Amino acid sequence: MNAILFIVPEKTRRNPRSGFMVQDPTLFRIGLGQSPFAQHGADQTNQAGAEEAQGPRFRNREDVDVGVAAGESRASTEETCASVNGDLRGCPDSSAGIHQRAQLADLDRLYETVAKTKGQIDIVFANAGVGEFVPFGAVTEEHFDKLFNINVRGTLFTVQKALPLLKDGGSIILNGSVASVKGSAAFGVYAASKAAIRSFVRTWTTDLKDRGIRSNVVSPGPINTPLASRQPPDVIARIVSTIPMGHMGKPVEVAKVALFLASDDSSFVTGIELFVDGGRAQV
Repeated sequence: MNAILFIVPEKTRRNPRSGFMVQDPTLFRIGLGQSPFAQHGADQTNQAGAEEAQGPRFRNREDVDVGVAAGESRASTEETCASVNGDLRGCPDSSAGIHQRAQLADLDRLYETVAKTKGQIDIVFANAGVGEFVPFGAVTEEHFDKLFNINVRGTLFTVQKALPLLKDGGSIILNGSVASVKGSAAFGVYAASKAAIRSFVRTWTTDLKDRGIRSNVVSPGPINTPLASRQPPDVIARIVSTIPMGHMGKPVEVAKVALFLASDDSSFVTGIELFVDGGRAQV
């Protein structure tokens, strides 16, 4: 799923109806369906009924609101966006059909809508990813094209087409994977697509340095998401055996790293790949 996060000035502060709230002194509301951000929000609001949490700093910003375009279809896009804003009124016009991350016309409509309704973007989080296990000898053109169209092409043009709206000093965050540095059998095309993501932020760091825009990758290892939890116990045990810390990560742990890279707390950090993997890629 490809998720685009855009944060823009808001004249009035609104109480969040979902997602994660940061107030220092800005409002940062995030909730992307089943993404780490939504889980982070749930974890935070479950702490003694707290509705506000101190977190990463977003300097020189008024209160901000969050918009999102995500999903495989218009229906899933609307559902995800409503999870952020509480209803569809705060979302880009769903009738614009902004949902397909690899379709450039959809991206054009997305950013046209953002320009009209929000005006500018502070942070772009591009989370495009689909993976399939296919042995090297069985790789087809269709398999290769599917993964690279979504994971690489979709990510590149999502960010490129955001550049006219992205503020100087903004932040770009890409979602990578520990697979890019691990030689997992039958996972070569996916791994290569995520290695391309890693390469993007290196060149974007130099391409965008005159604008002060930072580009980084957050690369999760095995994370205990609903998809992972549906795996058979023996598969989960085999995955856990590869993690030095002895357990899968939580979505909130990925969310915290993404928030760090989005915030001014990482103002001197650019061009890096930050692993959230329990040490799996490091030993």
